[in-house]
Amino acid sequence: MTSFSVADDLALALALAADADHISLDRFRSLDLVVTTKPDRTPVTDADQAVERSIRSGIEAARPDDSILGEEYGTQGSGSRQWIIDPIDGTANFLRGVPIWGTLIALAVDGVPVVGVVSSPALHKRWWGARGHGAWGQESGGEPRALRVSSVAGVADASFSYNSMTGWDEEGRLDELIALNRRVWRSRAIGDMWSYMLLAEGSLDIVGEFDLKPYDMAALAPIVEEAGGRFTSVDGEPGIWSGSALATNGLLHDEALAALRKSAL
Repeated sequence: MTSFSVADDLALALALAADADHISLDRFRSLDLVVTTKPDRTPVTDADQAVERSIRSGIEAARPDDSILGEEYGTQGSGSRQWIIDPIDGTANFLRGVPIWGTLIALAVDGVPVVGVVSSPALHKRWWGARGHGAWGQESGGEPRALRVSSVAGVADASFSYNSMTGWDEEGRLDELIALNRRVWRSRAIGDMWSYMLLAEGSLDIVGEFDLKPYDMAALAPIVEEAGGRFTSVDGEPGIWSGSALATNGLLHDEALAALRKSAL
């Protein structure tokens, strides 16, 4: 069986993201964008579907033995190597013309993401990270630059992004969210993939949200971790399989976990 290095897989993910950007950006703010509602009541556009088909086709051609998990077309194949795709993270923004959205492509080995690419053509930005290769960001036309999380060491000095109050309320964690908001220096609901990329860049210090699927998180974790941060569930479970995410600069992680721990009844 042919083996591929992490660098090989990262190069493939970046090439797939570049192709995806052409498809998604062409449909962004298009007057004939087709929007439907999935059984889980979330929106999907023809752009989501076209992007995922493009990425799947590229993976099938370049890595035929690997499995694929995508938001729009489910799981294909089996094995220790699995590509995980969110064709457009932030579909609600995409369909409303808000530029905060992006394509997420990850490779997980034995369930652990080792490569992650986040590409946001409407913001003219791309970020990537791979195990042992660091985390990087690039603006259109610019040179790649290494990413590093902040050195903020106290919650009172931290900037926190929580995505949406509704998600925390539905999980019964609204009181904990409000309590942490009162403790931090600044909080905003920036949302979606951009919050985590701002954390990897050192602009935010804590990011947390609920109601997530593996494809929402798989590409984010390697970038955050290779930038020096930590990525767990809100309850501290490692990985991307627990339905929530808490990302920090590492220095604040334990304190943030303690602050968000669900209060006893």
